[in-house]
Amino acid sequence: MKPRHKRFVMVAAGVAALGIAAALVLSAFEKNLVFFYTPTQVAANEAPQGRSFRIGGLVAPGSVKRQPDGVTVHFVVTDTAKNMPVAYRGPLPDLFREGKGVVAQGKLGADGLFSASEVLAKHDENYMPPEAAEAIARAHGGNPAASKTVVAPAPYGGSR
Repeated sequence: MKPRHKRFVMVAAGVAALGIAAALVLSAFEKNLVFFYTPTQVAANEAPQGRSFRIGGLVAPGSVKRQPDGVTVHFVVTDTAKNMPVAYRGPLPDLFREGKGVVAQGKLGADGLFSASEVLAKHDENYMPPEAAEAIARAHGGNPAASKTVVAPAPYGGSR
């Protein structure tokens, strides 16, 4: 084989290896990619079926029900337009409260129940994910009074 052909084979092998590595990285990235949806978007069937995603909004007042096993909690996440029932098994964050912002990650069941594998709460008691704040503002028709309770998180080490 001529040196020119050897170089061509080496370059082709390098390009093929690079392509395979890129495909593996993108595949792993896609599997770990989690999108955020509001209850209104989930009700409109915009959320993926059979895949994990995040749902966010407010914990509906009076909706938190703790099961007798002491570990399972049922609650409702709302964006004030639509409600989404959520079931979570595990310890809740200390700042988890009714009427406060929450983000839950999990899967939507065929029965319409969102089974959360993780529940997140922010340190600032008035925090709400930006997407949820926008959804609530849209649900109220852009009513400024509806969005007054939504504030941006304080910078690290800062206070309000």
